Amino acid sequence: MRTMKHLPPRPPIQGRPREGAAMVEMAVVLPVFVLLLMGVIEFGRGMMVSNMVVNAAREATRMAVLTGSTNTEVTSGVTSFLQQSLSVSPGDVTTTITITPATGNPDPNNSLASSNSRDLITVTVQVPFSKVSLLPPSYMKNTLIKGQSAMRHE
Repeated sequence: MRTMKHLPPRPPIQGRPREGAAMVEMAVVLPVFVLLLMGVIEFGRGMMVSNMVVNAAREATRMAVLTGSTNTEVTSGVTSFLQQSLSVSPGDVTTTITITPATGNPDPNNSLASSNSRDLITVTVQVPFSKVSLLPPSYMKNTLIKGQSAMRHE
């Protein structure tokens, strides 16, 4: 039976010690890590804002399909919802109401007061990404966050 031989301990590395190596590695890795972290946070914020804009469009469409609704009521409802939830100024929110008349119904000219039963009402809400971004928005300054919803008039 053979016995294992123990190797002698290694001699210390000759030359300069590795003082400061951790600091140099951190200086290289930390900016990349922070950039990645900020990107994840900004992407999450963008998804949250997108969901809020779609929710505002859905709530506006629910208001619009009710008899007696007006374009002004729906637009102000969207604006106040986004102002409270995202702190967006009213001038930054664009709301478009489009009414497609049902077969046999007269054209209401996109006026909720003139819409009839079964007309398709579509509400589109847009907010500039630059107004809701946490970071300086130079990389996506022309991007719009859009939400849309459509329902039939009751």
